[in-house]
Amino acid sequence: MEAVAHTPSATLFDRRNTVERRELLRLKSLREQVYEHLHRAINSGDLEPGSFIDQRMLAAELGISRQPLRDALIQLELEGFVTVLPRRGVKVRKLELDDIRHLYQVIGALESYVLTHAAARVCEDEAHDMRELNASMVEAIETGDFDTYYDLNLAFHDVFLRTSDNPLLRRTVRICKQRLYDFPRERRFHREWELTSTAEHAHIVELIARSHHGEAADYLRDVHWSFEVQRPYIRAYYHMDDPEERAIASAP
Repeated sequence: MEAVAHTPSATLFDRRNTVERRELLRLKSLREQVYEHLHRAINSGDLEPGSFIDQRMLAAELGISRQPLRDALIQLELEGFVTVLPRRGVKVRKLELDDIRHLYQVIGALESYVLTHAAARVCEDEAHDMRELNASMVEAIETGDFDTYYDLNLAFHDVFLRTSDNPLLRRTVRICKQRLYDFPRERRFHREWELTSTAEHAHIVELIARSHHGEAADYLRDVHWSFEVQRPYIRAYYHMDDPEERAIASAP
């Protein structure tokens, strides 16, 4: 009798869990869809840096409740795309020069760490793939295909990043790059910078091919992802005024 009594209870429990899981999956899917919608809007410039997001209007336009919208906005705030201001609303963040400095420092530190600690997993095959991707990047510059260049650039770095067994590290790098490139994404070339970047890539590849992973990691951090080295290109690309250079220029 005990076994008979236990079976329906277990079945009911399983059914409840199934219903709950489906509901959670549905809600998660909706939250992710809203997140992706907002991310695309920031990427395209439809939601401009410095603008406020009207949550009530947006929820009505999307035909959703406020909860999945709030959840998506919380995720965007955690990733640095928006700022939630108490009693004022949600504001799309502007990418400031100090933000870029900090992002370069984080990306440089993490990518160089991977190269240093994954030497056995980043070998000639990876160097070959990176060399091919970099050559395709140069072709994309010549044809003016920015979107292809952008994708290839991410793929180049992903060749060695995916050898890391640390998913948090990989996710952090991905989010940092989204903040750099999607504020909104500038679909245009700064030709000198792009060609310099591919030349740096070529140097990194050759160091890896010669098993000089430590040198490659140092170069990646201290040159390729160095804010100070890349600063003139950064200012030109993002149309940013540089307070330090302004102070120097105005000095007696």
